[in-house]
Amino acid sequence: MHAASIWSKAGHTILAVSDSKGGTWNENGLNVEELITYKKEKDTLAGFPNGTDVTNGELLEAYCDLLIPAAFENQITDTNASKIKAKVILELANGPTTPAADDILASMDIHVIPDVLANSGGVTVSTFEWEQNLKGEHWSEKEVFDKLEPLLAEASKEILTIAKESKTDLRRGAFILALERIKAKMSI
Repeated sequence: MHAASIWSKAGHTILAVSDSKGGTWNENGLNVEELITYKKEKDTLAGFPNGTDVTNGELLEAYCDLLIPAAFENQITDTNASKIKAKVILELANGPTTPAADDILASMDIHVIPDVLANSGGVTVSTFEWEQNLKGEHWSEKEVFDKLEPLLAEASKEILTIAKESKTDLRRGAFILALERIKAKMSI
């Protein structure tokens, strides 16, 4: 699925979802199980009987607390960024927001949790799998989450601190942190 808008007025429920062929909207919320079944049967979300069809562009520009571009890159660009009405964007796709759009969103005080942070859990768990294979170990799900949570919490705090100190957005804060870490390693 492409993106989801979550709106607090509806009790933090999913109001809209789209895929590459279009999407559906219901101001009272969407039943996720019904959506999954429909998508499997029809190979699209368009025409979902308990919703109103929306285009991907309409979904990206809908009023919502949280917009989650979750499939394709370059979905939020300098062409549509000024029309975004979300309070926060959580990037689950790789590169869904272009650099020019980042600047527009920042000027509109729309916060973007960048893909480099939002997707870091998956990359970290892949590293854990590699480590387990090297050691011939098998960690339980609980062990993985117990190792993952403090790493993500600390990285998030560091990025937020750097972004605030540098008076910039979270993506640039993440890049600054990465460059600082590289610089520190090269200084050894």
